[in-house]
Amino acid sequence: MKTKFLIFLLFCCSVITFAQKTISGKIKNSDGEFVPSASVTVEEKGKDAIIAYAITNSKGEYKVTFTSAESDVDLKIKAFNHKPVTRSVQNTSQNLDFTLDTEATEIKEIQLKTRLITKRGDTISYDIQSFDSKNDRTLADVLKRMPGIEVNKDGSILYQGQPLSKFYVNGKDLMEGGYGVVNNALPKDAVQKVEVLENHQPVKILQDKVPSDQAAINIKLKKQVTMTGRGEVGVGISDPAIWNVKLTPMFFGQKNQWVVNYKTNNTGETVENEGNMFAMGNRWEGRRSNASQNSWLSVERAAVPNLPEKRYLMNNIHFLSANLLTSPFKNKEWELKANASYVNNAVERESYEETFFKKENFTEFNIRDNNLYTNKAKGEIIFTKNAKEGFFKNVTSFNQFWNEDRASINLKNSEDDLLNKNSRQTLSSPTGSFQNSLSTIIPLKSKMLNVMSYISYQDDNQLLRVTPGNYVFYPELVTGPGSVPVFNNIFADLPEVSQDFGMKTFEANHSATMGFTKKFWTFTPEIGFNYTGNSLNSEILEFANAPYNQRREDFSNDLRFREAVPYVGLGVNYKSEAWTVGIQLPVNYNMITAEDAGRSVNKDFDKITFEPSGFVQYSFASFWKAALSGNWNYNFATINDLYGGILMSRPTSFSAMNPDNPLSETESKRAGSRIEYRNPLNNLFFNVNYSLSQTDRNLIADIDRGIGFGIISYIEQDNQIVSNSQSAEIGKYFPKFKSNLSLSFRNSTTTSDNARGGEIFENKNSTQNLTFKLNNAYFSWMTLDYNFTTGWGKNSSTFGDSETGSFNHNLGLTVYPVENHSVTLNWDQLNYSSGDQNFKNGFYDLTYQYAWAAKKVDFELKWLNIANKKVFERVFDDAFTYSFERIRIRPSQFMVAVKFNFK
Repeated sequence: MKTKFLIFLLFCCSVITFAQKTISGKIKNSDGEFVPSASVTVEEKGKDAIIAYAITNSKGEYKVTFTSAESDVDLKIKAFNHKPVTRSVQNTSQNLDFTLDTEATEIKEIQLKTRLITKRGDTISYDIQSFDSKNDRTLADVLKRMPGIEVNKDGSILYQGQPLSKFYVNGKDLMEGGYGVVNNALPKDAVQKVEVLENHQPVKILQDKVPSDQAAINIKLKKQVTMTGRGEVGVGISDPAIWNVKLTPMFFGQKNQWVVNYKTNNTGETVENEGNMFAMGNRWEGRRSNASQNSWLSVERAAVPNLPEKRYLMNNIHFLSANLLTSPFKNKEWELKANASYVNNAVERESYEETFFKKENFTEFNIRDNNLYTNKAKGEIIFTKNAKEGFFKNVTSFNQFWNEDRASINLKNSEDDLLNKNSRQTLSSPTGSFQNSLSTIIPLKSKMLNVMSYISYQDDNQLLRVTPGNYVFYPELVTGPGSVPVFNNIFADLPEVSQDFGMKTFEANHSATMGFTKKFWTFTPEIGFNYTGNSLNSEILEFANAPYNQRREDFSNDLRFREAVPYVGLGVNYKSEAWTVGIQLPVNYNMITAEDAGRSVNKDFDKITFEPSGFVQYSFASFWKAALSGNWNYNFATINDLYGGILMSRPTSFSAMNPDNPLSETESKRAGSRIEYRNPLNNLFFNVNYSLSQTDRNLIADIDRGIGFGIISYIEQDNQIVSNSQSAEIGKYFPKFKSNLSLSFRNSTTTSDNARGGEIFENKNSTQNLTFKLNNAYFSWMTLDYNFTTGWGKNSSTFGDSETGSFNHNLGLTVYPVENHSVTLNWDQLNYSSGDQNFKNGFYDLTYQYAWAAKKVDFELKWLNIANKKVFERVFDDAFTYSFERIRIRPSQFMVAVKFNFK
């Protein structure tokens, strides 16, 4: 495996170094004046194929780097009102100056043709009008047709398979990473072009000093001041009645920008995900993350199918958000942003599952029926200054959750009948949190001082109730000092079992960095201190008070956990026209303490670790980029690994940790390589990736399955996980056929040590996926969107081998029989196989739309799930279990809707 990786790296290096040549010089006219904006192209002789190009600057200077195996190439220079020049030159690095004769360019008729994709430096620009089709209405609709770009349903964007670091509109970052709302609601007619900013460093004072290998997107609007947005109102016939309302007005000005968004539906759209942060910026801007609960407890949940959510999600969602950006001072470098959102969502789920446990040799039959309620609110205030003379950013966030989950469970098994049959489960889980992130960069003559501070406080409270509380636990083992608590009696006929849980978490990260720049090099020595403190309290109330031979302490926790990590580090950065290097060299002193006297937990641990990370990127021959990256890091025990009392995380899952076990240590090493090709001249994009990782652990998790429950423990033994993956993706736009075509393949193999019931064994899992996408708008009377993914895999372990396969395709065919009228057929097909069993799931939708072009209003009639399929079936086979699932999905339904633009 390592040999393959080294061969691949040598191949990358050979591609980089093979026949790289650079031609540079100046271009003047016969009057001795410099010629700006002249195009310089390198072409292979006799093939009329451009292999590299450059544009002269205001001083007439050009520089073009290329790779060719030919002994000679053609160099062509073209400029407006000048005679073109073609010269055959040797394939060597050289300096060539040219003098162009002036010649008036005769224009017989005015024809303005915009190039589909252009590249200037690190900026790639897409002309949006060249990619849209008749039924496209929003930015997201058009982006998915552009080569090199992928758009997910929630509005998140990938460029060359990687997530964005920033999303700008007219150069301003209003949404602070939560750009899905804008992407899904910004009318395409308001957009002039889409700019991809490669190697984007968002902090201006660090540009040309601290490099970045991430890309950003800037949406350039047609007007500097734009009032726009998108709305939709729809109702439908079903049981119960259905609705879908979307109202997203937005304003983009030079000083102020705002977006207000309200969406509600019960049609299966998770519109609340549009508010998630997809672009996190970089570390110099401070710390950003999506707010979440520490969800230790949960009810038994029904399975969800691998289908588009609109097929199965039984929801009732209200999502309200508002984003504001303004420049409060005359100095426009200062910006104030205020963001707020509220989500109220109710979800119903229902599934039937048969699970055969291979080692334990019994089968469970489970019917799950859920009602899941989400209430969460978020407020955020951001104050920034981003200038060449300095940087300041402070983010203050408040989050509150009021979640309630319900479950009705019917559980049986093939061996015993003493289970929670027809049990009712409830979970109440309120959470409140506060975060503040500050980062500032102050220039000190030729140096820079960066100070960062992050503090966070979160209070999680959860109460899980199970009614009735009938359990069978075995084997009978006596609880002793320093051992894992186990049940040594049968608990039966309890009217209710309640798990109470509470945890308070405080986190603080502080650091100071000094930056020194010397030519192309920037060195950033850093000193910092990270601290995490947790206070965990839990108790299984009825078990602790029951008159059995069990200690009360076995069913409760009172754990205090602290982790302090002072560290020093050095950042080494290099930035030139072709090379980009970013390396971090931190040394950490890890100190961990954990105390819970009632459970004999008393841990005190310290260790010094060196955890380097970095990347090297090389750009060559105009269109190519090659990169190597890697990291080496350590992770140690968290509070999740150290509680000594029994915890009911789910009504059928109990866990406790052995206090005699050492703290868990995980050492992870990863190396990766990547080659990219982006050629706007022929609209071709592709990338190839290879990744190898190894994780070494000192503890291995073990689950001892009983009838209807499981006990989790840890075995002290060195074990390993080794993963390697290869992927390739190619995308090309064919202007003549108005078609965007992409093909991707991924292969992944993971070998790991696992434990089951005290037995340790090796498990090997390999998966392969092939994906094909086609968007075609060649015919004036038809557009076609087609995606298919096929996957196959094999799992091998002590318990035998299993093979699985899947096929998934999505077809969207739109026909325009009459002007402004369209009919669309959507067909989703998902097939699964395991062994000799096959399941086929097909879904069909039909949509009629009338476009009132003058008013930019659409009237729509939809028939969803024409076949009225009500369940989804699949099988799952792995090292431990074989499962068959039948999941309730949405029935056939009819909808009418009106869609419109705001201005």
